[in-house]
Amino acid sequence: MTDRPPLPPFDPETALRKVQAAEDAWNTRDPERVAGAYTVDSVWRNRDRFVTGREEIVKFLTQKWERELDYALRKNLWGFRENRIAVRFQYECHDAAGQWYRSYGNELWEFDEHGFMRRREASINDLAIDESERRIFGPRPESEYGQEFPL
Repeated sequence: MTDRPPLPPFDPETALRKVQAAEDAWNTRDPERVAGAYTVDSVWRNRDRFVTGREEIVKFLTQKWERELDYALRKNLWGFRENRIAVRFQYECHDAAGQWYRSYGNELWEFDEHGFMRRREASINDLAIDESERRIFGPRPESEYGQEFPL
């Protein structure tokens, strides 16, 4: 098996790199690319959905991004220890009717020794917003890596 650096145990620099890599991948909205960061038997809890394995992850993300149009995400490191990372995040998207949403959440991640995520637990709340309230426009520019975002 190949490794997916950075590998645990994490330190402040490697934890930040892992979070930014996840943000960058999710902002591609490419289910196959995102799923490649997870173990083949990865287990997710996403809101009220339970997903197991890369194949289900691809299916889940495909459906997600068919509903959540113009999705753009920001993640920030919340904490880390050994092979676990906690993040908080926000993303914005709109539905087919044009209603914009900002979604707030927290994720708990657990990695295997090769740097693949084997467990992801996500708690997410959605807030309807007016398009004029948007503040996330596409992927984060490299000049803004590591910057916190407002609630």
